Amino acid sequence: MVASGWWWRLVATVGVFVFLVLGLTTARQHRRHFRTQERLTSEGYHEEGWEELQHVLPQVNLENYTVTDIKVNTGDVAYLPCRFPQLSTLHQVSWIRRRDWNILTTGVSTYTSDRRFNVLHPQTTDDWTLQLKRVDKKDNGTYECQMYTGTGVLSQFVNLYVSTPQAAILGPRELYVEEGDTITLICVIQQSKPPFVFWYLGESMVNYNARLNVETMVEGERTHSTLTIHEAQNKDSGNYTCIPPNVTPAHVLVFVSQRGDTVAAVQRRGHISAASTCSTLSSVFTSSSLLLPFYIRLVLVALSCLVYTHHCLPFR
Repeated sequence: MVASGWWWRLVATVGVFVFLVLGLTTARQHRRHFRTQERLTSEGYHEEGWEELQHVLPQVNLENYTVTDIKVNTGDVAYLPCRFPQLSTLHQVSWIRRRDWNILTTGVSTYTSDRRFNVLHPQTTDDWTLQLKRVDKKDNGTYECQMYTGTGVLSQFVNLYVSTPQAAILGPRELYVEEGDTITLICVIQQSKPPFVFWYLGESMVNYNARLNVETMVEGERTHSTLTIHEAQNKDSGNYTCIPPNVTPAHVLVFVSQRGDTVAAVQRRGHISAASTCSTLSSVFTSSSLLLPFYIRLVLVALSCLVYTHHCLPFR
């Protein structure tokens, strides 16, 4: 009886210990999942919004060794699709950057220090979409979505192409007008929808100048920004630049002269061009001045070689 009671106490103790271990493990998994979902929600993602997000994903049939091409502009958000129907809920899915074989994510956990990466995986779905925010040109390349099974590895590939749109100002690169005229500059941005467009005269932003008017509108995949100057004055002459975010800017030179005074317009053009040239030369001379002592010493050695030939014997 004593031995039997000792045996049941041992079994009960082991059972309680196993129950506690399983309970702690389950609680830890739930806490980790809750924190992950909380992080995704704070970053603008929630499962209720998955239907709204799916419209940006390509409608393709993803199978093993499928290759998908994704094209985005710099600064945008890229969504790289991955889907293993009826399998991904049973096995672990990882995203790998093929350029350096860096493991970006495994499951819903992110293993890279680059916080722009994040995996979107709504519960009870087969989608493992890799989200990349604020895309840069350096993000170009191939990304692999892997799933490890008991019999091998299944892979899907995404080629990410990142481009930088260019702005263009319609008309000639140099615009000549007379005082009192209306100046209209139209900046066109193809394949991009920037939230705003800044206009600069030289180094000064003019979007909020009372004499100037800026209107920006989106038409399909094209954005137009129009700068209008009424009753142009001589001080309106200069280099105008259209600067949208994440887009290569465009510029145009505007020359305003008195009515009938074409000579003044030409002189004004020469003044602006000379100022730009002087600024460029100044930067060149500034960088060259650092090497000036070396140049002087080299010249002295050359003169010494010409006067005293035996000084140059070691260089022969």
